[in-house]
Amino acid sequence: MTEPLTAIPWTRPADRPFDPPAELAPLREEQPLRPLIFPDGHEGWLALGYDEVRAIIADPRFSSRHELIHYALADLGPLPPAEPGDLGGMDAPQHTRYRKVLAGKFTVRRMRLLSERAEEITNEHLDAMAASGSEADLVEVLAQPVPGVMICELLGVPYADRGEFQKLAAAVNGLGATPEEQFAAFEQLGDYISGLVRSKRANPTDDLLSDLTETDLSEDELARVGAFLLGAGLDTTANMIALGTYTLLQHPDQLALLRADPALFGNAVEELMRFLSIAHTGVRAALEDVELSGQTVKAGQSVALALQAANRDSRKYPNPDALDVRRDASGHLGFGHGIHQCLGQQLARVEMRAAFPALFGRFPGLRLAVPADQVPMRGLVDIYGVDRLPVSW
Repeated sequence: MTEPLTAIPWTRPADRPFDPPAELAPLREEQPLRPLIFPDGHEGWLALGYDEVRAIIADPRFSSRHELIHYALADLGPLPPAEPGDLGGMDAPQHTRYRKVLAGKFTVRRMRLLSERAEEITNEHLDAMAASGSEADLVEVLAQPVPGVMICELLGVPYADRGEFQKLAAAVNGLGATPEEQFAAFEQLGDYISGLVRSKRANPTDDLLSDLTETDLSEDELARVGAFLLGAGLDTTANMIALGTYTLLQHPDQLALLRADPALFGNAVEELMRFLSIAHTGVRAALEDVELSGQTVKAGQSVALALQAANRDSRKYPNPDALDVRRDASGHLGFGHGIHQCLGQQLARVEMRAAFPALFGRFPGLRLAVPADQVPMRGLVDIYGVDRLPVSW
């Protein structure tokens, strides 16, 4: 058997911030499923190939339950079971119950209405950006607030509360907050969502949370579902808007194609999801022995999923390390796959399809305001991206 890796390579090339760690590609080509020693000493596996990762996240013999998996980024010790409503940490049939209730609420009508609002909200923030001068941090003025407002729209957060709500949400995601401030903000946000659930039960409005109060979910479950949607839909999309903008600015040939044919922006969103893979690493635990890629994953073993390596697999995508906004990137794993595929992926698409063309259309001279090597990238966190993106126009 191949000698196990003692750690997953995490360091990205300093001059190629959009690429996965350079060591992942040769590891994938040599053996797409290989032994790995996890940070807590657990002897498990690392899946790097597209076929292997996709097969694992589609296979019910692999579990997402928090208490069964070993964390791939750090030694967190034994994890507690997922709380009711936390879809990401549970399997069927518990997961199925929540998923079925939620899936029916992301209707075509609601997405169409949210698409119109996304365009309005984006343009409002671009107006403010233009009025502020000729330089700004794109994370602060656009990438963070647009999905923040959209989550408020989705959950039906009253206008009077939105400023404080978004401030807490930003703190939870670590934007300028210490770990202690993050925890305090998480507690306050949970209390707020619980109160919002009670308010929607008493006085429902036209929003997702009000719709959910008509289901059999308890108030505690509803509050946790609301927190789950917030966590899943804010930091991810904010980083895709900011990092996607940075990526296009550093690939002027691709940006020129989009300017020549704005209809390509929808396709570009999918290619950016593949190319950047900001949700870069997942984990599953085998519930029984599973034969995969010539190896036997034993029951109880965790498998770390290198999604960023899988989305760059040449067996799936020719010339995978090139950004090509004309590429058919369908099947990418940027939103996951299987029963845990991102529930809010259509909302994320709505937000990105509104943000990118409006931003580059409104500011044709948009450029970095600092040298590229001075753009502060996020460190070893679950969602990759930029801490700030100083731009000028």
